[in-house]
Amino acid sequence: MIDSYAGLDDTGVAMAAARAGADVVRTMYGKRLTRIDKGAGDFATAADVEAEKTILGVLRAARPDDAVLGEEGGQQGAAEAVRQWLVDPLCGTLNYAVGNMTVAVNVALRDGAAAVADPFSGEVFFTDGATAGVRHDGSDARLAPTSATQLVDVNLDPPFPSAPGFRAVDLLAHPGFVERFRPRVVSTTLALTWVAAGKRAAYVTDGGDLSGSVHFAAGIALCRAAGCVVTGVDGAPLGPAGRGLVVAADAETHGVLMSLIRSGS
Repeated sequence: MIDSYAGLDDTGVAMAAARAGADVVRTMYGKRLTRIDKGAGDFATAADVEAEKTILGVLRAARPDDAVLGEEGGQQGAAEAVRQWLVDPLCGTLNYAVGNMTVAVNVALRDGAAAVADPFSGEVFFTDGATAGVRHDGSDARLAPTSATQLVDVNLDPPFPSAPGFRAVDLLAHPGFVERFRPRVVSTTLALTWVAAGKRAAYVTDGGDLSGSVHFAAGIALCRAAGCVVTGVDGAPLGPAGRGLVVAADAETHGVLMSLIRSGS
């Protein structure tokens, strides 16, 4: 198994790691799980921890010289490593803990390949940094963003660093938003992959610089490779001074959302 991992390219490694974590998440679903308090109402479960251990096992076998930043385990590996993997073993822990299947497993090589696995649909979304696709039941298909659904996912989870200039809840109540879009409220970055796959028209969240976040890096990479428009809530490129995230299937949808956000500021 170790040899088979070592023979994979970076995209294959990301997919194998995400799929391995998703297998753990699916297997442990519905069980009475220990909760680990992380403060401020946040927590992890034994499934988060076990899935991350499994993902790290794949990454260590395939890329032993790389560093890893994990949601649960923090920074691991050589401090001088040139390459770093970003791992969120179970995005949507609150959903998962109450029996909701809207969760994702995120694995991304910083500035490189990435994969997002849906433990319950069996889909693994992937990118090599240039193109994006989805593997399901052994078949691959290219991701094709479209705004046809007019469904927009808006993350209402705190923190809200852009308030009072921008509040996601205000966007939902904006007359122009109500006229043009249908809102959906989620608490997992699986919704980012839905934009890349054409299942959603856009995704909006507040926050700081999310480009290097273990939660968002894989989804952002997928959306960029699929051809989505990706900026902060201020319309600026993502980066150290970034503010949140607006990902849209096309330039028109992105433009409408930015207009609504600015008119509400």
